[in-house]
Amino acid sequence: MKRLHADIHRRIGGFDLNVLIESDASRIGILGESGSGKSMTLKSIAGIEAVDSGHIEVDGRVLYDSSEKIDLKPQKRNVGYMFQNYALFPTMSVLKNVMAGLGKRNEENRSRAMDMLKRFRMDGYEDKLPGELSGGQQQRVALARIMVTDPALILLDEPYSALDSYLRDRMQVEMLEMLEDYTGQVVMVSHSRDELYRFSEELFIVSEGQIIRHGETKSVFRDPEHEIAARLTGCKNFSAARTVDEHTVEASDWGVTLKLEREIPSDITSIGYRAHCFEPVWGERQENCIRFDLLRTDDLPFEKNYYIRTVNDDSPVCWFVQGEEQRIIDERGLPDYLKIKEEQVLLLKQ
Repeated sequence: MKRLHADIHRRIGGFDLNVLIESDASRIGILGESGSGKSMTLKSIAGIEAVDSGHIEVDGRVLYDSSEKIDLKPQKRNVGYMFQNYALFPTMSVLKNVMAGLGKRNEENRSRAMDMLKRFRMDGYEDKLPGELSGGQQQRVALARIMVTDPALILLDEPYSALDSYLRDRMQVEMLEMLEDYTGQVVMVSHSRDELYRFSEELFIVSEGQIIRHGETKSVFRDPEHEIAARLTGCKNFSAARTVDEHTVEASDWGVTLKLEREIPSDITSIGYRAHCFEPVWGERQENCIRFDLLRTDDLPFEKNYYIRTVNDDSPVCWFVQGEEQRIIDERGLPDYLKIKEEQVLLLKQ
């Protein structure tokens, strides 16, 4: 059974990377801000970056073990690595770029490379140079160069970071299609929650060189557990929290006390609430409501964003509205309150 085990420890200057990734998922995501250590983690698995100590194993094959003094060279690890810029050789043809992953330029390897180009719908382009290709075509060639070696693991290092939103969306779909028949594991790092929500089955969130949350991707989004993980998964609204009792918590920045049916952990420090989850209330105030005191409105192409004053001027509440909900507001006018739905409340630790 496929399984990735990466226990990595490295210190560079004042930065410490200490991560443990264990997963048998086919598609693994690593989410983090720039400088959090996510790309360093990928390069350590590939053998591109040195590791101070730890253990890296893919499908039961040890690639690195500090205690046993095992440290396979990158070309011996059977790991495919796709760089952000695809790292194609600019003066080599498409065919030669794919064959570069195989070493010898013989007829057998040429045939394998041509078969892989055909699989990725790049047959007919074998004599082109990378500079003559579109971004999507370059991505296909880079992936073909990786796949022709039949790697046990593929690592994708922010493969869409340099693209505009239209191309990014198209190429995400293409990537998923191209990887459909691949039976090994794929790890993708990104700072984009949307990319990883679409791509990954299991998600690891890294912050300042540490894994702060991991699990099934949708579960991590539903319950990020930590404030920084909630921010990285797109939450816009946060308030400091003070637990009153097992079912009551004060959101002090919003000036509201929430009554919840579920038990409230004693160690929470903040509350998060996603901007699209509020329920508008007209008329009498209901339980778990914030008074609608409009600060400003931002009109965007496909949604309207309302910013609501709270008792803390530095923490206005964001409410993002689209489609039918906006049509109702246009008809009825702005609501008197915004209701906080219990199932959407994020109880968070630092």
